[in-house]
Amino acid sequence: MGVVGLGTMGAGIAQLCVQAGVETVGREVTEELGARARGRIDHYLGRGVEKGRLTAVEKEAALGRLTTTTDLGDLAECDFVIEAIVEDLDVKRRLFRELEAVVSAETVLATNTSALSVTEVARATERPERVVGMHFFNPAPVLPLVEVVRTELSSEEAVERAFALAERIGKAPIRCADTPGFVVNRILIPLLNDCVRVLDEADVTPDDLDKAMTRGVNWPIGPCALLDLIGLDVHVHASQALHEVLGEARMAPPERLVRMREEGRLGRKSGQGFFRYEA
Repeated sequence: MGVVGLGTMGAGIAQLCVQAGVETVGREVTEELGARARGRIDHYLGRGVEKGRLTAVEKEAALGRLTTTTDLGDLAECDFVIEAIVEDLDVKRRLFRELEAVVSAETVLATNTSALSVTEVARATERPERVVGMHFFNPAPVLPLVEVVRTELSSEEAVERAFALAERIGKAPIRCADTPGFVVNRILIPLLNDCVRVLDEADVTPDDLDKAMTRGVNWPIGPCALLDLIGLDVHVHASQALHEVLGEARMAPPERLVRMREEGRLGRKSGQGFFRYEA
């Protein structure tokens, strides 16, 4: 298994793979970033030991299955590669061209994009039939869903291999076509944006809004707590990308969210969003 980009999402995906017994090569642009990702994975595996989800021996075995590198060439033997780099179409297309020159003809290449066109990524390659989307949700080790995204160019084999991989690492995958926002974000982003707009329009507190949605319509988590869990920067970026593609007013992120992102109030990852969190 190869994972390119070991930020929040990539490190989470790599963690899932090594916990599931999959030898994994993680590629970052610098050794420092690779070491930081290994440290993050070590930390969360350690949390798993503390909570009784795995033993100390299992944790060390999982960490031993992770190799980090700065050289794309070290992914040459991978049967499957997932890209989790910056949400920039040109950068992703360039990376996929580079990957294609390194891996075997049978290797499946997947992008973890949440909002960009998988088809446009695939068209940058010589063999677009092996390119699929695998949209993990943040945080990847916690949320079970993976959207396996097929383009009109994707082979059935590539889609099924992606689906099988998601199941192997403990996820609950669904299949869908390459449309803006896929399934969840197409529904969730405008819905969460509406919830945030109601905060100001109805003069309600984040706590009361969450209480309204959890106790009024039986949501398992309130919209403000969910945004804090996702990360306001992640939500705003996806919202802006979908608004650009679809032009729907509800897709545009509310000013309140943009302001919170600029202030660094990103949710759980920063210790403060709509609510405060202990480190």
